[in-house]
Amino acid sequence: MEQREIMQRSVGILTEALEMRRRLRADPDADVGRSGAVAQLLEEMLPRIQLPADASAREVADIVTEKLGPAIVQIASALTFAFVQLAEIHDEGRTDVSSADVLRSISLHYEKSGER
Repeated sequence: MEQREIMQRSVGILTEALEMRRRLRADPDADVGRSGAVAQLLEEMLPRIQLPADASAREVADIVTEKLGPAIVQIASALTFAFVQLAEIHDEGRTDVSSADVLRSISLHYEKSGER
């Protein structure tokens, strides 16, 4: 998966989490865990791993680390980038831009540029 897609999906995860939090604030009894959107996005972002039937525990660990490690680093980097963008807006005391606006801006940037 390209970094652009990872960034956009990471923003999707943050946007979904923001929406779940808003729903919980509006209705503390709301069942926000049932949508599965975050789990679905993560599942799409992580590579499929096929393990040999006769693999030892050590071989399984090595294969999983090799396959998942780079994807986890990319996801963590994308989430960190988005967090820093949100934190900078917050720390500047800006009230003219919402968290959703910042996330939308990040997503649009990556959609247009196809970078990172």
